[in-house]
Amino acid sequence: MTAAIGQYLLSLPIWLAVLAVFALPALESSAFVGFVFPGEVALVLGGVLAWQGHVPLAAVLAAGVAGAVIGDSVGYVVGHRYGRRLLEGALGRFVRRDHFDRAETYLAERGGKAVFVGRFTAALRVLIPGLAGMSRMPYPRFLFFNVTGGAAWATMSVLIGYAGGSSWQHASALAGRVGLVVLALAVVGFGAGLLWRRRRRSPDAA
Repeated sequence: MTAAIGQYLLSLPIWLAVLAVFALPALESSAFVGFVFPGEVALVLGGVLAWQGHVPLAAVLAAGVAGAVIGDSVGYVVGHRYGRRLLEGALGRFVRRDHFDRAETYLAERGGKAVFVGRFTAALRVLIPGLAGMSRMPYPRFLFFNVTGGAAWATMSVLIGYAGGSSWQHASALAGRVGLVVLALAVVGFGAGLLWRRRRRSPDAA
């Protein structure tokens, strides 16, 4: 399915393709499209179009970053306004309960950092914004990590597509693997920082 949609996007008129680069990441967490079609695929395809010379790379990057940031902000508002009633009811048809619980626990433990790091895995990317709104995370704090994470993720995905050229399916798979590596490194870094702080507080460390 993803391959068929990808080929379709590449065949669109350029202005529609760039609109898709904006719209699919925007819809990923705001309308939960990410459970069906990951937004990073659209970003990778945007990079391919830039590599082919059909559209400036800067335009693709701007569309991708804007879509990512705006979409997650909408997802935050949805979670803040409708809360668990929507996230558990409507999403119950798309996401397993254990995935939902893990995302909620991850956000509770890491706060704003979860908004940034969650960008790099599909399930967290869809769920974290709504959960952040539901947990009443202050919006300025959410926005900071949303903008920084959205810019980093969108830029990475577009540039992977640009570097991969016509091999967009391989580039898309690579983007997913890079996201998992980023998540793993963040978890390791968080754990190392936590151990370091505990050792500093330990009386034996004095």
